[in-house]
Amino acid sequence: MSLSLLSILLGAGMGAPQLFGLAKPEKFAKTVQKFPRNFPLGVFLMLLGTAWFVWNVYIEPVADFSVFKPYMIGAFIAIGIFSCIYVQDFLAVRGLAVVILLLAKLMVDTGRPHLGQSPWVLLIQYWAYFFVVLGIWFTITPWRLRDFLIWATKSKARVIVGCLLRLAFAVFVIFLGLTTFRAM
Repeated sequence: MSLSLLSILLGAGMGAPQLFGLAKPEKFAKTVQKFPRNFPLGVFLMLLGTAWFVWNVYIEPVADFSVFKPYMIGAFIAIGIFSCIYVQDFLAVRGLAVVILLLAKLMVDTGRPHLGQSPWVLLIQYWAYFFVVLGIWFTITPWRLRDFLIWATKSKARVIVGCLLRLAFAVFVIFLGLTTFRAM
């Protein structure tokens, strides 16, 4: 995947929910507050993260563990499925943490070859490492995301300001994808 396409997709993915938040802040706040304990969404995110991680292991060319790869893949699939069954508390947050950790890997891997071409590539790299910290933090303490979301949606003004800030960042990332990263 090119850095340009990745930036456009990241910006669009981040920006779309913000438009909903600006159009209907009260409904957005209620939806966001329900996210941490949304079991169906948690199952989806956890299984998506599991499939993505298993794919990464499958395509990994390191020969040191190629003999064990089938067993590892089976174990990772079992862990993903059993997490949905036995770790249902804050499953959506944990599933999101897995997905953003894998997204961070994609961002770093996509941007690394272009680090010398533009200083703006560092923005994507820093954003990826921010995702790593969030992914680790929310895996260990998933209730922190719940508490933050409650705080961030406490008032209509907070929802609107938060959505505007995230939308501005998303538009900027899309702009980078369409201009600076166009040839990358």
